[in-house]
This record gives sequence, C-alpha cells and structure tokens, in this order.
Amino acid sequence: MKKLTFLLIILISSLSFAQVTFSPGIRAGLNLAKFTQSDNGIYNWFDEEPDPYYSNYQKEETDFIADFYVGFFGNIRFAKFYALQPELNYSRQGSKIKVANETYEPKISYLSLQLVNKFYFQKFNIHVGPSIDFALEDNGFNPSNNVDLGFLLGVGYDITNNFGIEARVKKGIVEVAYSGDENRTNVLLQAGVYYTFNTKK
Repeated sequence: MKKLTFLLIILISSLSFAQVTFSPGIRAGLNLAKFTQSDNGIYNWFDEEPDPYYSNYQKEETDFIADFYVGFFGNIRFAKFYALQPELNYSRQGSKIKVANETYEPKISYLSLQLVNKFYFQKFNIHVGPSIDFALEDNGFNPSNNVDLGFLLGVGYDITNNFGIEARVKKGIVEVAYSGDENRTNVLLQAGVYYTFNTKK
C-alpha cells in the first residue's frame, strides 16, 4: 500500500511539472499545385473514359498553378522540442495541363484536415504528418475521387514568439484523375506565414 501511494505521488508530481500548453493560431500563404505527369500520353481530361487511340498521339505536360491556402490550427506543446498541431485548412489546388496546342487548368478546392508533428530546434521547427482532403469545389473538372490522402513534410522558422514563416511539400496518394494507363495524384508546395496566439516557449 505504501509503495502504491508512493508511485501515485510520483505520478501526480510528474504531471504537475509537465508544462503542456495549448495555443491556437492561423496560417496562410501561397499554393503551387500540380498533378503528377504521365510518361505515355493524355486523353481529354473532361471525358469520363479515356480514348486509348487519342492518348497514344497526344503527349501531356503538367505544370504548377498558383493559388492560396488559409487555415486554423491548435498547437499542443507537450515539451520544449515537440508539439502536436491539428489543422483545418482551405486549400485551392489543381494543375496546368498542356496537350499539343491546348492548355487546361482544372482546379479543385479542398477542406484539409492535417495532424502535424512539429519538432523544435531553437527557432527552427520541422513538420511531419498525414493529411485528409475533402473536395469542396471542382470547377467542372469532376475528379476521380472527392477525398485525397497525403503526407506532408515542412520546415518553419519562428521570427518572434508569435509570428513565423513556413514552407511545406505535400504528396497525395489517391487518384485525382486518369490519363492513359496511369493515375494522376496531387503534388503541392506551400510557402506562407503563421501567427500563434498566447505562445509559451
């Protein structure tokens, strides 16, 4: 009984000294988005089914389009070097697609839920985590799937205790569109700023 009481005292003391903090914040910035590129060819992206004969003779090139993202987050700081940061973001994405002398720009707007692990090294921080994105608007493009799963990797720098800059890359793993015999997935680059309220570091 005495040992159990002693262990409970140690546990309660440890929890009381653990400085877990919660800080809400906002983030916003530039999106550079595209679909992965085919090695074989392309059909009309707005058709429901591909035309193999057409795709054999029309080479595709995909390129980035610029748009924006904005979102909210909650930074749960468990230790000086680690925080778990759930995020809710609005992200406008898509791709530029060049076929022969024609250019298409299919666009998709997503509501993104992200669970970001942040590792701190003084003013620098590293971001790693999964993402699930729900398509809100497709601009008539009709993507193959309205839900995308992906993983992100990024870095940040705290200019002050509240304000910082960030850059991320996110790679989707779910088919967004189909071309020839290959699936198209999302590729996203982000660069922006974030502001954290009531940060304690």
